[in-house]
Order: sequence, then structure tokens, then C-alpha cells
Amino acid sequence: MLASFYQNFLEKYLNKAQLITLKMLVWLLQNQKQVKIERLAATLPLPIQQNSRRRHIQRFLTLNALSVVLLWFPMIEAIIN
Repeated sequence: MLASFYQNFLEKYLNKAQLITLKMLVWLLQNQKQVKIERLAATLPLPIQQNSRRRHIQRFLTLNALSVVLLWFPMIEAIIN
């Protein structure tokens, strides 16, 4: 799944549900090797309909918390330091 460094870092920026969704998406990408949202939604292990899973993924990927400036730049700075 996620290395402990990333896990600890992401816990500061994402809530528990967002972190779980991110872990599931990383796991799916490692297994499916495809980035099509429909394909990911078909295999996402959530007890909701496929269209709802697709919308869930789309909403998650557009979160401000996942923006380059708010999340990824601080992560890169932490890696460098």
C-alpha cells in the first residue's frame, strides 16, 4: 500500500475517509494498471452502485486537499529535507 512516510504525511492533510479512498485507489491502480474511471469504479470495493462509485472517484480526485500547492509541494519539501 502506502509507505509509512507517505501514510504519516497524508494523515495531516486528509481526513480518515479521504485517506481510505486514496489507499483503495492506489491499490486498484497497482492491480488494474488502468486509469479509466469506469474500470476503477467497477472494481472499487464499496457497497454502492457502480455509477455512485464513479462519481465518488471523480469527486475525490477534484478535492482541493489533493491540489499540487496544498499537498504535493509540501510532500516534496519533506522528502528533500
